[in-house]
Amino acid sequence: MAHRGKRRRSDELTEDGQEPMESIAIEPVGPLRASIRPPGSKSLTNRALVCAAFAAGASDLRGALASEDTRVMIDSLQRLGIAIQPCEPDGLCRVTGCAGEPPVKSGELFIANSGTTMRFLAAMLSAVGGSYRLDGVPRMRERPAGDLIRALESLGVSIRGELRPDCPPLRIESSGWTGTQATVRGDVSSQFLSGLLMAAPLARRDVELVVEGPLVSQPYVTMTRRVMEAFGVAVVADVGEEKRTYRIAAPTTYRACPSYAIEPDASAASYFWAAAAVTGGRVRVEGLFDDSMQGDVAFCDCLRRMGCSVRSDEQGIEVRGGPLHGIDADMNSISDTAQTLAVVALFAEGPTRLRGIAHVRHKETDRIADLARELRKLGADVREHHDGLTIVPGTLHGAVLDTYRDHRMAMSLALVGLRQPGIVIRDPACVDKTYPNFFRDLERCRTGHRSSRHH
Repeated sequence: MAHRGKRRRSDELTEDGQEPMESIAIEPVGPLRASIRPPGSKSLTNRALVCAAFAAGASDLRGALASEDTRVMIDSLQRLGIAIQPCEPDGLCRVTGCAGEPPVKSGELFIANSGTTMRFLAAMLSAVGGSYRLDGVPRMRERPAGDLIRALESLGVSIRGELRPDCPPLRIESSGWTGTQATVRGDVSSQFLSGLLMAAPLARRDVELVVEGPLVSQPYVTMTRRVMEAFGVAVVADVGEEKRTYRIAAPTTYRACPSYAIEPDASAASYFWAAAAVTGGRVRVEGLFDDSMQGDVAFCDCLRRMGCSVRSDEQGIEVRGGPLHGIDADMNSISDTAQTLAVVALFAEGPTRLRGIAHVRHKETDRIADLARELRKLGADVREHHDGLTIVPGTLHGAVLDTYRDHRMAMSLALVGLRQPGIVIRDPACVDKTYPNFFRDLERCRTGHRSSRHH
């Protein structure tokens, strides 16, 4: 399938003016017959790391993800003096918590392009108090933080964007949260609310968090609450038609979890379920079930609507491909799988409309505009909307596809090559952010080998 080491001409640059990067060619394959267990959930790993780090006692995180995003989180927590054994190579990550009082309460933290690390730690560190600077790669400096900044200011925190008012680098000077209520918009990133929820137990007094407007990616907030509960902290929610209110008792100390199991990553699983759809094959993802904590298992419902069959058993969830037809899909709650479904849409009969994902313009890249650009390279008719895309399949052809240093662009666009000859993916190493072994595992599926178990 894949040929690494193929480089562009030395005079060719990426769209952001960087040096040439490696590319990988994807070779077509017949109907897949495969079973795979993806690595641990990035979202669960980083939430569990935060709760364990600020808990009293030692926690073992089992099945933790080893990737750029989790390494960045671990490095930042270690710089605060918290003892953490890395997640590699066996997926066991041991965290000795600080009981809400990190040994180091100042310093500069580099968080690369990890949105969870930036948003979670900005809230947590402002709650415990201290002097911090949080910075990342150039794209992180473009990602919005204004609503989180204003929420923290209302809680008595001095926080500002160092270069631009509403973006990182963030300067934090705090003596802890002195306020008791904050309001946050729900339509930019659910990570703002998740960060505030996890930080609230560290406040001096009980905290009430109010969400204004619709809340994007709601399953991730539910996930946050369930992880907090596993570490001994309850969140009282009052969800009405007009607003959502969350109440957290403080100060409350997180309790260590001696053995916390992390599910395989459902967003990563979407690529293999989609591979079954694209190739007309059959792929089982092990370790994920209908009652998963991760909302992205609902991606299978979209595939079912498009013509696939979906079956869940005691081992996991299997998707079998069939004749595909376009659908109208509101992907607000599973927006990390929107690019994956867009690729499946290329092989469907009729148009597919993806809606409810305006907030993904603020991810690692503008996942609406940039995805539309790459799909057009392949021969599709793509109409861009403020909140999504309409994909009308055309006569597809090969293309060299850019990934914009976005791991989800690389993994989703690679699926095109399972069916269409001539597909080359630039900068495949960007998958290191959440799934370093993605292309190896895709090759194992392609050749009919069961993937080795990830830890």
